[in-house]
Amino acid sequence: MPLFFDPGQPIATCVSETCDRCPAAKVLHCHFTFRDLTHFLLAVLPSFLVGGAGIFHQGGWWLIPWIFIMLGFFGLVEIRVLCTHCPHYAETGKSLRCWANYGSPKLWRYRPGPMVFWEKLVFATGLLLVWGYPAYFLIRDFQSFLLLLYLVTTAGFFMTLSACFCSRCMNFACPLNRVEDENRKRFWEKNPGIARAWKASAQKSGDQETPIPADS
Repeated sequence: MPLFFDPGQPIATCVSETCDRCPAAKVLHCHFTFRDLTHFLLAVLPSFLVGGAGIFHQGGWWLIPWIFIMLGFFGLVEIRVLCTHCPHYAETGKSLRCWANYGSPKLWRYRPGPMVFWEKLVFATGLLLVWGYPAYFLIRDFQSFLLLLYLVTTAGFFMTLSACFCSRCMNFACPLNRVEDENRKRFWEKNPGIARAWKASAQKSGDQETPIPADS
C-alpha cells in the first residue's frame, strides 16, 4: 500500500473526474506527500525535544504522563473532534494518511461541516495540555534558557503551521485554518456535498457570514 493517495486522482468528496487544471488544487492541499509529512515533523519536533529535555531534568518518570497526553490527544481525541470534519477522513482505509496525524485510526464516521463549540473547546484544551505541560516544568524549575528556547521553537512551529499548512488546508472546520474565503468557494464548488453540510449548519445557527456558494 502506498504511503499516500494518488495525487492525480480526485479526493473521495470531489465530483471532478480529473485534477488537471483544477483551480482548487493550485491553492489547497487536497493531496499529501512525504515532503509535507517531513516538513511538518521538522517543524514540530524541536519544541517537543526541548520540552522533553526540560521535563527530563525534573525526572524521567514525568515524561510518561506527557507521552500519554500526546498519544491520547493526537491519536484519538483530536481525530474525533477535528479530523472527522476533514475531507481526507472520507478517503478509503482504516487510518489517516495526512501530514499531521499519519497512521491514526479512523474509529468514527466522517462528519462534513464545521465543528461545534464543545469540539473547539476540547481541541483548544488538548493543545494547551500538550504544549503547556513542558512549560510548567520549565517555569517551576527556573530553566530560563530552555524556557526561552521552548517558547521560540513553539512559536516557530505555530508560525510555520499557519503560513505553510493552515493557509492551504482543506479542513475548514479547524479553528487554526487560514484559507481565504475565495479559495474555500473554489473547493466547495468541486465538493458540493461538503458545501451543503456547511450551508445547512450556517442556516441552523443563523450564521450569515459563512462563504457558501449560492448554488450549493
